[in-house]
Amino acid sequence: MKTLVLFYSYGGTTKAIAQALAVKKSMDIVEILDIKRPAKLKAYTAGIIAVMRNKPWPIQPLNVDLAYYDRLIMLSPVWADNPAPPFIAALALLPPGKKIDIKMVSMSGKSNCRERLETVINAKGCVLESLEDIKSK
Repeated sequence: MKTLVLFYSYGGTTKAIAQALAVKKSMDIVEILDIKRPAKLKAYTAGIIAVMRNKPWPIQPLNVDLAYYDRLIMLSPVWADNPAPPFIAALALLPPGKKIDIKMVSMSGKSNCRERLETVINAKGCVLESLEDIKSK
């Protein structure tokens, strides 16, 4: 089974966790990149408003064919109990039939988005296998 680690990271914590996971399990890894990286103030104001409204932010094209993989492990920082807007944009790119594991990274180690993410993932014809909250250090 071919697995891809796909992640968005604003401050670098989620990136470090994704890289460690990919290296440990010898998996391919791809970063979700903003088209225009927002300044910190915008990320934590307009970004929170965007996630509360389920609005994605534009991302650069992914340099990978998601259809090639059986399973995707997706990581995102938690913004207002939800994944960051670029992560939301990446969900729209999911091809049907994929098994998805999500890891939400935050200082509290808690998110409140499982039902919302499961709805989006199921609508894409994929299956949410797990959602894990990870407490960052």
